[in-house]
Amino acid sequence: MTPCRLGTSVTCPVLLQHTLTGHSGKVLSARFLLDNARIVSGSYDRTLKLWDLRSKVCMKTVFAGSSCNDIVCTEQCVMSGHFDKKVRFWDIRAESIVREMELLGRVTSLDLNHDRTELLTCSRDDLLKIIDLRSNAVRQTLSAQGFKCGADWTRVTFSPDGSYVIGGSADGALYIWNVLTGKVDRVLDRNHNSAINSVSWSPSGTYVVSVEKGSRAILWSDV
Repeated sequence: MTPCRLGTSVTCPVLLQHTLTGHSGKVLSARFLLDNARIVSGSYDRTLKLWDLRSKVCMKTVFAGSSCNDIVCTEQCVMSGHFDKKVRFWDIRAESIVREMELLGRVTSLDLNHDRTELLTCSRDDLLKIIDLRSNAVRQTLSAQGFKCGADWTRVTFSPDGSYVIGGSADGALYIWNVLTGKVDRVLDRNHNSAINSVSWSPSGTYVVSVEKGSRAILWSDV
């Protein structure tokens, strides 16, 4: 994988569609439900809110008990990661918790694989876990010497085909794990100057973009 310069930006008109107001604290995550007509948001105010984009109103507010750092959704379930080290699984229709899973550190990130059968978590104990949603059990724990989760909002992600996991460390290095073996495949450590807060893999699998605390983004090719 090699870093490449981001191309010249092009200014395009962007029209504001909706402003959804209701959280009393910072909004730390928001996701579309699969119908693309509703959004679930999680906040520092310890609530989740379900928004209807057609009526532009909050349909439900659920008290989660802890600051929500990230959210992912399947057709039947909303999963939220929290400051109190718990991943909560919600039946949003019933406004109730289906189950909880407690990790060893504050949960910073959640992601789903391409067929939504596995949940990837990252937490402040510097561990990534892959949870099988069919058996509700941790299938794999990923770690690496030198990898350190640098913030409560550090984001990690699956590759588009679910074969790899990538995450950024507090020392500015990118770590890529092979999901099949559970081992580190590559470490890229010569381009970022501060902690990496977020990474994203392009749907084609060709590019990865990583963003550091120092307001710098790097686009990687030849993944």
